[in-house]
Amino acid sequence: MIVFYTNPQSRGRITHWMLEELGQPYETRVLDYTTTMKAPEYLALNPMGKVPALVHDGQVITEGAAILTYLADAFPEAGLMPANRAAFYRWMFFGAGPVEAAVTNKALGVEVPPERRGMVGYGCLEDVTNTLAAQLSATPYLCGDRFSAADVYVGSQIGYGMRFKTIEPLPVFAEYWDRISARPALARSTALNDALLPKA
Repeated sequence: MIVFYTNPQSRGRITHWMLEELGQPYETRVLDYTTTMKAPEYLALNPMGKVPALVHDGQVITEGAAILTYLADAFPEAGLMPANRAAFYRWMFFGAGPVEAAVTNKALGVEVPPERRGMVGYGCLEDVTNTLAAQLSATPYLCGDRFSAADVYVGSQIGYGMRFKTIEPLPVFAEYWDRISARPALARSTALNDALLPKA
Protein backbone atom coordinates (compact mmCIF):
# COMPACT_ATOMS: atom_id res chain seq x y z
CA MET A 1 0.00 0.00 0.00
CA ILE A 2 1.11 3.53 -0.79
CA VAL A 3 0.57 6.00 2.06
CA PHE A 4 0.34 9.57 0.83
CA TYR A 5 0.75 12.54 3.19
CA THR A 6 -0.60 15.78 1.86
CA ASN A 7 -2.65 18.92 2.28
CA PRO A 8 -5.08 19.91 -0.49
CA GLN A 9 -3.67 23.44 -0.43
CA SER A 10 -0.13 22.37 -1.25
CA ARG A 11 2.14 20.96 -3.94
CA GLY A 12 0.73 17.63 -2.81
CA ARG A 13 -1.86 18.13 -5.56
CA ILE A 14 0.83 17.29 -8.11
CA THR A 15 1.59 13.98 -6.41
CA HIS A 16 -2.13 13.30 -6.10
CA TRP A 17 -2.49 13.67 -9.88
CA MET A 18 0.39 11.23 -10.35
CA LEU A 19 -1.22 8.70 -8.02
CA GLU A 20 -4.44 8.86 -10.03
CA GLU A 21 -2.46 8.31 -13.23
CA LEU A 22 -0.96 5.14 -11.73
CA GLY A 23 -4.25 3.47 -10.93
CA GLN A 24 -2.74 1.82 -7.83
CA PRO A 25 -4.43 1.76 -4.40
CA TYR A 26 -3.22 4.39 -1.96
CA GLU A 27 -4.20 5.82 1.40
CA THR A 28 -4.38 9.60 1.79
CA ARG A 29 -3.50 11.22 5.12
CA VAL A 30 -4.32 14.92 5.30
CA LEU A 31 -2.04 16.98 7.52
CA ASP A 32 -2.60 20.44 8.94
CA TYR A 33 0.18 22.99 8.49
CA THR A 34 0.45 24.04 12.12
CA THR A 35 -0.29 20.84 14.03
CA THR A 36 0.03 17.37 12.46
CA MET A 37 2.61 18.49 9.88
CA LYS A 38 4.88 19.55 12.74
CA ALA A 39 4.03 16.67 15.08
CA PRO A 40 6.81 14.27 16.14
CA GLU A 41 5.17 11.35 14.33
CA TYR A 42 5.34 13.11 10.98
CA LEU A 43 8.70 14.77 11.59
CA ALA A 44 10.12 11.28 12.04
CA LEU A 45 9.18 10.68 8.39
CA ASN A 46 10.01 14.13 7.04
CA PRO A 47 12.08 16.35 9.34
CA MET A 48 11.28 19.30 7.09
CA GLY A 49 7.67 19.13 8.29
CA LYS A 50 6.38 19.64 4.77
CA VAL A 51 4.20 17.79 2.29
CA PRO A 52 3.99 15.82 0.12
CA ALA A 53 5.60 12.68 1.43
CA LEU A 54 5.06 9.06 0.49
CA VAL A 55 5.68 5.75 2.20
CA HIS A 56 5.84 2.66 -0.01
CA ASP A 57 7.25 -0.75 0.90
CA GLY A 58 8.77 0.75 4.04
CA GLN A 59 10.58 3.47 2.09
CA VAL A 60 9.99 7.17 2.73
CA ILE A 61 10.14 9.46 -0.29
CA THR A 62 9.93 13.25 -0.04
CA GLU A 63 10.35 16.06 -2.59
CA GLY A 64 7.85 16.23 -5.42
CA ALA A 65 10.19 15.43 -8.30
CA ALA A 66 11.69 12.50 -6.39
CA ILE A 67 8.25 11.12 -5.54
CA LEU A 68 7.06 11.25 -9.14
CA THR A 69 10.28 9.75 -10.44
CA TYR A 70 10.11 6.94 -7.89
CA LEU A 71 6.48 6.16 -8.75
CA ALA A 72 7.12 6.18 -12.50
CA ASP A 73 9.97 3.73 -11.97
CA ALA A 74 8.18 1.55 -9.40
CA PHE A 75 5.05 1.12 -11.53
CA PRO A 76 6.29 0.81 -15.14
CA GLU A 77 2.95 -0.61 -16.26
CA ALA A 78 1.49 2.91 -15.99
CA GLY A 79 3.74 4.00 -18.87
CA LEU A 80 4.84 7.23 -17.18
CA MET A 81 8.58 6.59 -17.41
CA PRO A 82 9.60 7.23 -21.01
CA ALA A 83 12.19 5.19 -22.86
CA ASN A 84 14.21 8.37 -23.27
CA ARG A 85 15.51 8.53 -19.71
CA ALA A 86 17.92 11.33 -20.57
CA ALA A 87 15.04 13.63 -21.52
CA PHE A 88 13.05 12.53 -18.49
CA TYR A 89 15.78 13.30 -15.98
CA ARG A 90 16.65 16.52 -17.74
CA TRP A 91 13.12 17.94 -17.52
CA MET A 92 12.29 16.60 -14.07
CA PHE A 93 15.40 18.21 -12.62
CA PHE A 94 14.83 21.36 -14.66
CA GLY A 95 11.42 21.57 -13.00
CA ALA A 96 12.81 20.90 -9.53
CA GLY A 97 15.68 23.35 -9.98
CA PRO A 98 15.42 26.30 -12.36
CA VAL A 99 11.62 26.38 -12.72
CA GLU A 100 10.91 26.06 -8.99
CA ALA A 101 13.51 28.66 -8.01
CA ALA A 102 12.63 31.17 -10.72
CA VAL A 103 8.89 30.97 -10.14
CA THR A 104 9.23 31.15 -6.35
CA ASN A 105 11.42 34.22 -6.60
CA LYS A 106 8.91 35.81 -8.97
CA ALA A 107 6.09 35.14 -6.48
CA LEU A 108 8.18 36.64 -3.66
CA GLY A 109 9.14 39.70 -5.70
CA VAL A 110 12.82 38.74 -5.64
CA GLU A 111 14.76 39.99 -8.65
CA VAL A 112 18.32 38.91 -9.27
CA PRO A 113 20.39 41.83 -10.60
CA PRO A 114 21.63 41.14 -14.14
CA GLU A 115 25.25 41.19 -12.99
CA ARG A 116 24.48 38.46 -10.40
CA ARG A 117 22.57 36.06 -12.64
CA GLY A 118 25.62 33.84 -12.96
CA MET A 119 25.30 33.06 -9.25
CA VAL A 120 21.84 31.48 -9.53
CA GLY A 121 21.15 28.23 -11.34
CA TYR A 122 18.27 29.58 -13.38
CA GLY A 123 19.85 32.82 -14.56
CA CYS A 124 16.55 34.66 -15.03
CA LEU A 125 12.89 33.74 -15.41
CA GLU A 126 12.97 34.71 -19.08
CA ASP A 127 15.67 32.11 -19.76
CA VAL A 128 13.61 29.44 -17.98
CA THR A 129 10.46 30.41 -19.87
CA ASN A 130 12.20 30.45 -23.23
CA THR A 131 13.78 27.04 -22.59
CA LEU A 132 10.42 25.45 -21.80
CA ALA A 133 8.72 27.19 -24.71
CA ALA A 134 11.38 25.99 -27.15
CA GLN A 135 10.95 22.38 -26.05
CA LEU A 136 7.16 22.47 -26.16
CA SER A 137 7.26 24.07 -29.59
CA ALA A 138 9.28 21.10 -30.81
CA THR A 139 7.42 18.23 -29.13
CA PRO A 140 3.84 17.84 -27.80
CA TYR A 141 5.14 16.60 -24.44
CA LEU A 142 8.36 17.35 -22.61
CA CYS A 143 9.99 14.01 -23.40
CA GLY A 144 8.68 13.62 -26.93
CA ASP A 145 5.44 12.26 -28.32
CA ARG A 146 4.13 10.61 -25.15
CA PHE A 147 2.84 11.95 -21.85
CA SER A 148 5.07 11.12 -18.87
CA ALA A 149 5.56 11.90 -15.20
CA ALA A 150 7.67 14.88 -16.31
CA ASP A 151 4.50 16.39 -17.75
CA VAL A 152 2.67 15.86 -14.47
CA TYR A 153 5.42 17.64 -12.55
CA VAL A 154 6.59 20.41 -14.87
CA GLY A 155 3.20 20.73 -16.53
CA SER A 156 1.61 21.43 -13.15
CA GLN A 157 4.16 24.15 -12.55
CA ILE A 158 3.31 25.71 -15.90
CA GLY A 159 -0.42 25.49 -15.21
CA TYR A 160 -0.13 26.95 -11.72
CA GLY A 161 2.34 29.55 -12.97
CA MET A 162 -0.08 30.84 -15.59
CA ARG A 163 -2.93 30.81 -13.08
CA PHE A 164 -1.02 32.77 -10.46
CA LYS A 165 0.78 34.99 -13.00
CA THR A 166 4.31 33.81 -12.24
CA ILE A 167 4.75 32.31 -15.71
CA GLU A 168 3.88 34.22 -18.85
CA PRO A 169 0.83 32.62 -20.54
CA LEU A 170 2.49 32.10 -23.90
CA PRO A 171 0.30 30.41 -26.54
CA VAL A 172 2.56 27.33 -26.52
CA PHE A 173 2.04 27.00 -22.75
CA ALA A 174 -1.72 27.48 -23.03
CA GLU A 175 -1.96 24.82 -25.74
CA TYR A 176 0.20 22.43 -23.74
CA TRP A 177 -1.81 22.97 -20.57
CA ASP A 178 -5.08 22.44 -22.46
CA ARG A 179 -3.68 19.15 -23.74
CA ILE A 180 -2.49 17.72 -20.43
CA SER A 181 -5.19 19.18 -18.18
CA ALA A 182 -7.82 17.26 -20.15
CA ARG A 183 -6.56 13.98 -18.69
CA PRO A 184 -9.18 12.12 -16.61
CA ALA A 185 -6.66 11.46 -13.82
CA LEU A 186 -6.27 15.19 -13.24
CA ALA A 187 -10.04 15.65 -13.07
CA ARG A 188 -10.26 12.85 -10.51
CA SER A 189 -7.42 14.19 -8.38
CA THR A 190 -8.85 17.72 -8.49
CA ALA A 191 -12.23 16.48 -7.29
CA LEU A 192 -10.59 14.45 -4.51
CA ASN A 193 -8.51 17.42 -3.38
CA ASP A 194 -11.46 19.79 -3.44
CA ALA A 195 -13.39 17.33 -1.28
CA LEU A 196 -10.50 17.29 1.22
CA LEU A 197 -10.47 21.09 1.63
CA PRO A 198 -12.89 21.14 4.61
CA LYS A 199 -10.58 18.71 6.45
CA ALA A 200 -7.46 20.78 5.88
